[in-house]
Amino acid sequence: MIDSNLISACEELMKRHSASFYAAFRFLPSPRKEAVFVIYAFCRMIDDSVDEPESSPYTLSELETLFDHLETAEGHFIWPCLRWLFSSFPISKEPFYKQISGQKMDTTLTNYETMEELELYCERVAGSVGEMLLPVLHDQPSSEVELAGVYLGKAMQIVNIIRDVGEDQQRGRRYIPREWMEQYHYTQEEFETNVVNFRFKRMLTGLMNVAEDWFSKGLENIDTYPENSAFSIKLAAGYYAAIMEAVRHNEYQVYTSRAIVSDKKKKMILLAALQGSIQNEVHSIEA
Repeated sequence: MIDSNLISACEELMKRHSASFYAAFRFLPSPRKEAVFVIYAFCRMIDDSVDEPESSPYTLSELETLFDHLETAEGHFIWPCLRWLFSSFPISKEPFYKQISGQKMDTTLTNYETMEELELYCERVAGSVGEMLLPVLHDQPSSEVELAGVYLGKAMQIVNIIRDVGEDQQRGRRYIPREWMEQYHYTQEEFETNVVNFRFKRMLTGLMNVAEDWFSKGLENIDTYPENSAFSIKLAAGYYAAIMEAVRHNEYQVYTSRAIVSDKKKKMILLAALQGSIQNEVHSIEA
């Protein structure tokens, strides 16, 4: 087993940057739990190298090069943790490279034109996380289970995009496809001036409907997972779905307010997961 202090560093990174994800997966038994911490930590570093380069220990190019030579990479706790991960679970490097390719899109594609482009981005940056987690959380995943894991990751990414419209706008990015804006008659000028009107609300509701559909597909094969893994996945899905409810509660003001799931709501979701009814919780969000 790897040095617990190294794993603890990954755990702290997850706890600091994603309280909901941490709350969902901390219930896993060892070594699944530790593996999730490592995967999250590396994905966080990949993301930060693009979004917060001033505080990132590596550039995206440096991360990719060191990952290419993982066997000899040194200088950060993530490298021995990743070596432990790959020696402990049947994980491929491919989804990690897919994640990196998705983050590279953020450096070149800042305004999306079509839903097809956005779905590709979601698959690369978040569907890839589902692929990373699958060998950790499932003992014998079928192709259907693999596809469901990708859909679940994509659903969570759509939720992130809805929640972070304002933050991304400040970074010069618009993930809402232009074809969707045209469909709902919402203009680029309105986007740039933070206009929240009826058309904007309908547009975000449309994206929420996409997310809910992907959540449904992502949870289709949940009964094939080990019980502890299924519980954590249901909990994570419930927490993310609740973000959309928080957006509605904030009257869709995603430019200047960040949708936060209250502690009370998190406790309700935890109770629903304990009762095995989280899928109903996901689908009960008002349209």
